Order: sequence, then structure tokens, then C-alpha cells
Amino acid sequence: MELARKFKSLFSTVPMLGWMLGSITAVLMEYYWGYDYISYYLGLPKIPVLFGTLIMLKEPMMIPGAVAYDLAVYVLPVLIVAKLSTGLTNFLAALLEKLPLALSVIIHLVLFYGILHLWAGINDYRVLIIKLTMISIILTVSINVINGYQGEFSCSHPGFMALGAYVSSIITLVLFTNDKIFGAALLPPEYGPWLFPLALIAGGAAAAIGSLAVAIPSFRTRGDYLAIISLAFMFIVKSAVENLHIIGGARGMGGQPDFAPLHVIFIWTMLCIWIIHNFVSSILGKALNTVRDDEAASESMTIKTRKTKMTAFMFGAFWAGIAGGLFAHVLAYINPGMFSINRLAEILAMVYFGGLNSIVGSIVGAVSINILGEALRPLELFKWIIIPLILIFVMIFRPYGLISFKEINAKKLLRAKFKKGA
Repeated sequence: MELARKFKSLFSTVPMLGWMLGSITAVLMEYYWGYDYISYYLGLPKIPVLFGTLIMLKEPMMIPGAVAYDLAVYVLPVLIVAKLSTGLTNFLAALLEKLPLALSVIIHLVLFYGILHLWAGINDYRVLIIKLTMISIILTVSINVINGYQGEFSCSHPGFMALGAYVSSIITLVLFTNDKIFGAALLPPEYGPWLFPLALIAGGAAAAIGSLAVAIPSFRTRGDYLAIISLAFMFIVKSAVENLHIIGGARGMGGQPDFAPLHVIFIWTMLCIWIIHNFVSSILGKALNTVRDDEAASESMTIKTRKTKMTAFMFGAFWAGIAGGLFAHVLAYINPGMFSINRLAEILAMVYFGGLNSIVGSIVGAVSINILGEALRPLELFKWIIIPLILIFVMIFRPYGLISFKEINAKKLLRAKFKKGA
């Protein structure tokens, strides 16, 4: 504890820009010297793709080299550069504080994307992991609107995801691809990247409309009926796409064009976080919290509880559909099995691990479970023992998740941090 207090005191004056500068330095070191120098002299066969965790589990003899690589490339450069540049980065952060908050946030996000892009540029596996992690963030933040802020227990997110994935895939395949099922493309392929957002929005709209099949009957009831009806909806959607041979049936649908590069998914993820943050911070979001805490009292305060819940439910379903569309175009293949009970378990694990009623918690949960799942991949079946055990301990000691009931405060996060009295 004493060591932690000293560490916090030592780096308490480092602003967000300082940590970003340190991260850029670390990523550049790895990009230019990681393979030819650092990994070579540490006895590693290649640059560790996921902070050395895969190498550690596959080849235990490589553990000292992988740990040394993490220290030499990630930990020490970030800490040293962040601390040494405190004066400069606080000066720059103070200048950015004079700008409109939105502009300051955009500048920080551009720097953050630059770090992600450089780190992912090492190999294609990293690109795929980052893409899938950002899609998981969209899913987790959107289901938190329903299961956290609304206080219900919905199991229908894989169904909404499937609707978004299939609808957006059909649109892009019909319009921009010479497909064996749908025939020749109706529009030139070069129009695809520009019209792709419309296909995603159509998929999200399909998911939002589909959510009415759950919302209309379930919100007339009380208790756990939403969980039962939403679970049934998920199986109905899965069964429907399995039996529609025009869209591939159980074999699935492939050949989706590559309209979801890293920067496109990053933009959609940031939009999702920003829009949902504004939604839960709005009057409607506050009414949603009131309905969750006491529905009878909310009705007595003239809040239209049923309309409020249905609006939030459709809103969460819309973003699940967006995530499904991005997911389909990242993998360029989908089948009904991708939207089954296993997908539901992953989504619920992320939201309850990270924390309810918290966008920050949703992000932490999505990133943690995704990275942990990939890191434990060499253990095969044993990882599905380790991850549930971690979740059990979190539920025992942190029933609402690691970071619950905490909102994003961009102004506080990005401000300069001078020493007191300076």
C-alpha cells in the first residue's frame, strides 16, 4: 500500500497527454526496434503479439524474455517519458483547456487512434483483436443501457446483433458485390465505403424494430418475464436465419466486402460512447434511472414509464445492430451459430464484469474479457474454467462490477495537473 501511494504521488502531476506521449514512444520503439534488436537480444523468436502472454503460456521457458520485453518496451518507456515530459505536457494540456472541450477531446482521440494504429500495424492479428474489442465495447455499452440504466435483464442482444449483421450484409452484397446468391452488383464497388454507414444504420434500424417484438409483450408484465421473452427472441432469430436458405441458412453468408477498416470501427465506437453518454445523461436517461429504482413512484411523478423503457430498449437494440453489421464486415462471414447462447454469455460477462450503470465500466469489461480470452487461448478448454472463476470472485467482492455507477468526465480527465502551490 505504501508503494502504491508513493507511485500515485510520483505520477499524480502527469496529465493524459503525458501518458499518451509515453505510449507513442513505446509503440515507436517496438515498431522500429522490436524485432531486429529488442526481441532478438532477449531470445524471443518474434515480437510478442499480445504483451507476451501467448508466448508465456505456450513456451514457459520464454517467460523471463517476455517479461523483460514488456518492461523494456512498454512499462519503462511509458513511465520515464510521462514523468520527464510532465512540464511540457502540462503546458500543452493547459493550452488545450482554453479550446472548446469538444475540440480538445477530438485532438486526444486522434492521438489515441495514432497509438492504436501504430501498435496494430505490427501484425494483422493485432488489427483483428482491436477491431473485435471495439465491437465488443459497442455491444457492452449498449446492453448496459438495458441491463444497467434500465434495470431489466435482457438476453436478446445476440438476436439484435444477428439482425444488424444480416441486414447490413444483404445490402452491401446486393449493391456492391458480384455474389453467387444475389447476382451482379447494382452499384459500382467504389461507392461502397461511402454508403456503408447507411447499410449499418439500416441494420441498426432492423434491430430496433425487432426489439419491439420483445418490448411490447414483456413490458406489460413484471418480474423475470423480460429475460424469458428476450431469450426466446434470440432463439427465434437464430432459428429463422438457419432456415432461410436464400441467405445461406445454417451454412452462413460470406463474401462481405471489406468496408470496416480500423479507422471506421474506431469512429463508430467513439460515436456510440458519445451518443450513449449523452443519452444516459439526458432527462430521458435520468427518468430511466428513476423508473429502475421505483416504477410506481415514477408513474406518480407523471413519468411515462412504459414509453421510457421501450425507447431505451430500442436505443440499445439499435447499437447492437450496428455492432452486428461491423462484426459481419470484419470477418467477411457470418452464420447463425455466431449469435447463440455462447455470444450471450460473452456479452453478459463483459457488462457484469466491468460494472453496471457505467460507460467506463462497460469499456473496461469489454477490453478485459476480450484480452483475457485471447491471452488464455493456448489453454484451450481451461480458459473457460479460469474466466468464470474470475467472474465469480468479482461477483462476490464487487456485486455491481469493477467500475459501477461512474460516468465519463472528459473535462477532468484531460485537464492539466500542476503541483499544488505551483
